[in-house]
Order: sequence, then C-alpha cells, then structure tokens
Amino acid sequence: METIKFLENTKNVNWDYDDEADTLYMSMGQPRDALSLDVGNGTIVRYDEQSKEVVGMTFVGLRERFIKQLKEAA
Repeated sequence: METIKFLENTKNVNWDYDDEADTLYMSMGQPRDALSLDVGNGTIVRYDEQSKEVVGMTFVGLRERFIKQLKEAA
C-alpha cells in the first residue's frame, strides 16, 4: 500500500471560514488543483494524486456539528 502524506507540513496551513455557509476551508500551502473525495459527514478531502498528499480539507456544517456534539456531551 502506498503511503499518503497527511498533515506532514503544517507550517503553511491556510484557512477560511464562511459564516453564511457554515463551512471551513483549509489548504496546506497555496490552494491547488486536486481530487476532491467526500469522506462523509460533511468532510471533503482534497488529494493531489501526483504528490500523494492531502492538500486541503473542507468541513461543511462545522458550527452545527460542534453545537450538536456539545449538547450530546452535556
């Protein structure tokens, strides 16, 4: 099985939160073309097939999920 690089270089993590869409966008380095993989639960992983590394992630409904988890934990 091939090794996939995941969060090996966290120096240049960029992020942007869209309050209206309740979506957090993260990229490792500058955003670039990549394959988008929906891994479920509102999480999308951006994968560069050439370098075999995760280059970004998107979390849809982040605030909503966070609040739900807090309520369930209480």
